[in-house]
Amino acid sequence: MKQNIKALSFFTLALLLALTSTAQADKVDEYVKAEMQRQHISSVSIAVIKEGKVIKAEGYGLANIEHNIAAKPETVYQIGSVSKQLIATGIMLLMQEGKISLDDKISKFLDGTPDTWKEITVRHLLTHTSGIVREAPGFDPFKIKSDAEVIKTAYPLPLRFAPGEKWEYCNVGYFSLAEIIRKISGKPWGDYLNERLFAPLEMNATRTTTTTEIVPQRADGYVWRNGKFSNAETFIALRPSGAFLSTVLDLAKWDAALYTDKILKPETLSQVWSPVKLNSGATHPYGFGWELSSVAGHKLVHHGGTLPGFRAQISRFVDDKLSVVVLTNGDSADPNLIALQIAALYIPGLIPERTVAKIDPQILESYTGQYQHPQVIFTVTRDGDKLLLQQGANPDKRYLYPESATNFFANENRRLTYSFVKDETGAVAHLVIQLEGRETGRAKKIK
Repeated sequence: MKQNIKALSFFTLALLLALTSTAQADKVDEYVKAEMQRQHISSVSIAVIKEGKVIKAEGYGLANIEHNIAAKPETVYQIGSVSKQLIATGIMLLMQEGKISLDDKISKFLDGTPDTWKEITVRHLLTHTSGIVREAPGFDPFKIKSDAEVIKTAYPLPLRFAPGEKWEYCNVGYFSLAEIIRKISGKPWGDYLNERLFAPLEMNATRTTTTTEIVPQRADGYVWRNGKFSNAETFIALRPSGAFLSTVLDLAKWDAALYTDKILKPETLSQVWSPVKLNSGATHPYGFGWELSSVAGHKLVHHGGTLPGFRAQISRFVDDKLSVVVLTNGDSADPNLIALQIAALYIPGLIPERTVAKIDPQILESYTGQYQHPQVIFTVTRDGDKLLLQQGANPDKRYLYPESATNFFANENRRLTYSFVKDETGAVAHLVIQLEGRETGRAKKIK
């Protein structure tokens, strides 16, 4: 009798877990489909991975609109700068073999480097602290050149700052890392990574981007313009800083490998995920091809990728051992937000609940107008007892709901708070944007 009760209890528990998992999956489907419509994305493929095991993989929408081809977990996308962690892994493999030191000067490997580059190390390239300009002036997305040729066009330009002085995103640095891999390994960096990383992990769909070779199940890239989809332009040149094609299933295999020492040793991964230390002793939350942050106290290592017609994201909630991969073929997509909201369906409390407050609607009128941010103009209009926020020329607007007389939030990303700040005369002067209480942007009211 006791055995029957135990068996029944186990069955009940298993059934509850299965039902919970199914309910979560259904919520994921609903959320992704709604965001695709709101963000104007033709297709999205996702993988949710728990402790290295895929618990949900799905494709939504059309990978190719013209031929009505549905997206699947096997759909191949351009992953943009998600590739940086893979290039960085190539360098770390060479380091594990004793063929390179992170503190080696890059002039040891690159031909003809100028005197201004003499203090730049491999570590500086990995962490975007070299001072080299973001893009090489000789890069042309529609012309095929060797990496060495492209890198040399940046030689005459002055450094933006002394190596290690500050952090500034730099694609030339990852061109240089790819060239270093080629020099040390004696083979094309794509071949080296395929032999040492992709093949051992059976990431069979992952490869360097190509416009000429046949790639089964490849997605096309799209731009949403004037209320309809258009084909995105196609880069012919291969950028090491955004080099690879992949699938959510292949990137799930990569995620699983990061729990093991099959590719990188634990002490190597510790370096990969450590914030870079600047010359001043301060740190910046970036490792080797990975951004480092937290959400509601949950440690997060992640990176996004952007190329014409494609947006990608891999987000690893380390302490929760939950990862989400989102690949899209939409130029207007926000896969970082999609990954975060999917993770919130599996991690309780990850996204804060927000409560709409009742305020005097007349207060809203004083907040309407335009606000100048260094990069964009925000336009705030009123719709009854809510505000509408438009960013730049983007035709899409989001509702702002009052949490107090001065603080507002949008349902699309409840981590953000939009605060209207008055000057000493009582007039509204600024729109301040905060992420979990930390100011991330400030726009001055101009009309």
